[in-house]
Amino acid sequence: MMRLSRRSLLGTAAVAATVPAMRAGAQTPTLKLGVLTDLSGPYQDIGGPLAIAAAQQAIEDFGAAGKGMKVEVVSADHQNKPDIGANVARQWFDRDGVDIILEVANSGVALAVAGVAKEKNKVYINSGAATSDLTGAQCNANTIHFVYDTYMLARSTGGALVKAGGDTWFFITADYAFGHALTRDVTTFVEQAGGKVLGGVRTPFPGTTDFSSFLLQAQSSGAKVIGLANAGADTINTIKQAKEFGIKQKLGGLLVFLSDVHAMGLDICQGLVLTESFYWDFNDRTRAFAERIKPKAPSKRPTMVHAGTYASALHYLKVAHDMGVAQAKADGAATVARLKAMPTDDDCFGKGVIRADGRKIHPSYLFEVKKPGESKYPWDYYKLLATTPAEEAFRPLNAGGCPLAKA
Repeated sequence: MMRLSRRSLLGTAAVAATVPAMRAGAQTPTLKLGVLTDLSGPYQDIGGPLAIAAAQQAIEDFGAAGKGMKVEVVSADHQNKPDIGANVARQWFDRDGVDIILEVANSGVALAVAGVAKEKNKVYINSGAATSDLTGAQCNANTIHFVYDTYMLARSTGGALVKAGGDTWFFITADYAFGHALTRDVTTFVEQAGGKVLGGVRTPFPGTTDFSSFLLQAQSSGAKVIGLANAGADTINTIKQAKEFGIKQKLGGLLVFLSDVHAMGLDICQGLVLTESFYWDFNDRTRAFAERIKPKAPSKRPTMVHAGTYASALHYLKVAHDMGVAQAKADGAATVARLKAMPTDDDCFGKGVIRADGRKIHPSYLFEVKKPGESKYPWDYYKLLATTPAEEAFRPLNAGGCPLAKA
């Protein structure tokens, strides 16, 4: 078994989200929430430190101390490596008393962590990884998938680009579980609409920063759309380099985050069509959440991954309080069953439900990035093009191959 790196071990130290201890002599069990994320790589802006802050915010907003609950947050950097992520999960569950793992932001790591959660009968709620396999053939009774997945992205962004005339595609794909799943799901929608995939190339992940040769292959294919089945810093680098090369084909950013748009600027991103399930400036409730978390990261605004970490932590705390902390700690599968049974409601996504396969259901939104002259204040980046209702946004329950759906 691979040893944890020193950075990973240091990352498991508790961060400052501990609810004040109860009076001396009280034996209230402590809930431990583990935020496993990318703290140093290409996904650190979509997850990273602000995901940890989001979990802390959920504890504060829930008022855990006032409800007699002791809650801690610990964190670690999975370094986008499934073996490291799995080892951290085992250490947390076996030695450190962690009850639930949140976030992750890497599909390969997420699938590994889901397996450990099942093995240890603990709880894993994903918000950052995209692969729809988490609620498909690799679903389990200990895992829930919040926020978005590759099917949702393929249906919304991919479908919109095909309808707009993008009927031939070439994919630039991050070579791991996320990129493979996203390319697969978009391909299905393109072909169902009568389009064709002319080719594709897989780029090493992590570590690729120069996408020039891949972009030239895409350009020479003659495809109308270059589908970017990558995320975070990889998407940023691909789009910037495409602009530098003067590539005229439509860029299909299949998973683009608010932090990516901010990093590139509206001059580069204007007109880009993308799908999100959360936008900080969408309504009064989302703006209220963004305002509450702002002191923890004054120069940023939360992405949908941060929103998902907050919402999933909040929902877990509600259920743990309803069940009783000791019972919630004792049986992860039973806790997940209660998470599915209780409707969700939070400032980030509004009201929602969690299906039998673990898929959290809420609407998805197709946005267009504003032109510089249309943006009126900092982080005012999106205008809404279309809304996909919650019951249509995700793969049908009986279509994913999850055994739990049949039950």
